[in-house]
Amino acid sequence: MSHARQMLQTDIEASVEAISRLSVVPRILDAVVRATGMRFAAVARVTENRWTACAVRDDLGFGLKPGEDLVLETTICNDIRSHRQPVVFGHASAHAVYSQHHTPKYYGLESYASVPIYTVEGDFFGTLCAIDSRPSVVDEEQLASAMILYGELIASQMALEGRVEYAERALRTSMDEGVLREQFLAVVGHDLRSPLQAAGMAAETLSDMELPPRAGRLAKVITASTKRMADLIDDIMDFARARLASGIPVARLDQGDLAAVIGRVVTEVSAAHPTATIVSDVDVPGELRFDPVRLQQLLANLLNNAIVHGDRRRAIRVDGRLEDNSVVLAVTNFGTPIDQATQVMLFQPFYRPESATPRPGLGLGLYIASEIARAHGGTLTVCSSTEDGTCFTLRLPLGGD
Repeated sequence: MSHARQMLQTDIEASVEAISRLSVVPRILDAVVRATGMRFAAVARVTENRWTACAVRDDLGFGLKPGEDLVLETTICNDIRSHRQPVVFGHASAHAVYSQHHTPKYYGLESYASVPIYTVEGDFFGTLCAIDSRPSVVDEEQLASAMILYGELIASQMALEGRVEYAERALRTSMDEGVLREQFLAVVGHDLRSPLQAAGMAAETLSDMELPPRAGRLAKVITASTKRMADLIDDIMDFARARLASGIPVARLDQGDLAAVIGRVVTEVSAAHPTATIVSDVDVPGELRFDPVRLQQLLANLLNNAIVHGDRRRAIRVDGRLEDNSVVLAVTNFGTPIDQATQVMLFQPFYRPESATPRPGLGLGLYIASEIARAHGGTLTVCSSTEDGTCFTLRLPLGGD
């Protein structure tokens, strides 16, 4: 095999493997099948001389499997590779152009939909396509728009996977894995935002379209997943900043209403967790110097932690007061007390107490909260007992820098 053919084969195999790792692809193919009414859908890698299936949803019995090829010249995807435009039709034999095209005749197709997929760098990757041997009633323009968004989501997910794979390779070969990991997290956390934002916007756009019920639900799942991924990236970015000695940045207002900030966070968290009861009793000065965004993040982390680990039958308390020239804010929940050994580890990054119940997140929430406290010149501590519950206490000096 020539060097060029070997490189092409390696590229094709890598593309099939990359697509196979994306958990979102089967959902997208399911949505495409439902949106088009066609029984076969695929993600294809298309080059100047090969058409290769990377992922397949086959309810038609077409018989094509991931990694298998079609003769490139027999496909409309070959045309799309040249003109880079979507092709959608619902009844080939009655179509002014495609009734005479060789592809529908060769494969016995009546309905067809295919759109180009580009990498986030703008290079042509292949197509997202659907076919059927029977006619389908389709809104060609709307279907093309929806499938283009699906293609953009696939490209964004490939970019995310590529970044993770690069990170793993770099970490394995680095002589100083600790430093490289933290530097890499800072860079990748930033670079991941663009493709993730594109995926989120695509999912939100799909949610607003008139889609079949299941496809609509899948679009909402994708929207929620991208929001969760954005939160995780924010945590990674904060972790990297703190570990690289620059610390978590804060922008203090000259005059801020801490009580109002606390009230907003309590309201937002209560709305997100309607089964939880949060009782607030805050009496602090109306004019303080602090970063409202960061303190909202800190308090939200503490409240969400209390909801996850506390007894839902008992209220969570948020208390604020002045004490020894400091503002003291305490978040208390009741449930299984935390032993001393675990208390010592709680503010360490990536620490996850052993639990029979899977917990969301990376184990960075309390670490980031403690770093936000430190950036304000304050402290975050914990105490826990059966009688008094588990209490996280934030102390902020009045007027301190």
